[in-house]
Amino acid sequence: MPKMKTHKGTAKRFRLTKNGKVMRMLAGRSHLRRRKSASKNRAFRHAVPSDVKYIVKQVKTMAGKAAE
Repeated sequence: MPKMKTHKGTAKRFRLTKNGKVMRMLAGRSHLRRRKSASKNRAFRHAVPSDVKYIVKQVKTMAGKAAE
């Protein structure tokens, strides 16, 4: 059976940590940022862990990693 290809859209949106956590960026950071508070804009810079179990499993599968 051939290798499974990496889903490029998933690879651009998520990253896996060394311990297997799935990290993602917050939504809503691309436009209308002048209206948002400075603390909200600072929070957009950092990735947050994705805790939804079925999303974590899907991301790991699409990224070519074994789902745990």
